[in-house]
Amino acid sequence: MNTTDTGPSANSIIIILLSILLPPLGVALSRGIGTQFLINIVLTILGYVPGLVHAVWLAARPAD
Repeated sequence: MNTTDTGPSANSIIIILLSILLPPLGVALSRGIGTQFLINIVLTILGYVPGLVHAVWLAARPAD
């Protein structure tokens, strides 16, 4: 029996939900305060949807 879990963890699900509600917060929690956070702030100012897409995309992919 293989016990490796490849599904999303509870932390990643919470971060994705926070990314939907407030995109910069989700980016800050998943990547920290840095370049991606600043990019997300600009995208969110330009429109909620671009910031949302960027935040969920970052939260869903593994950290570099």
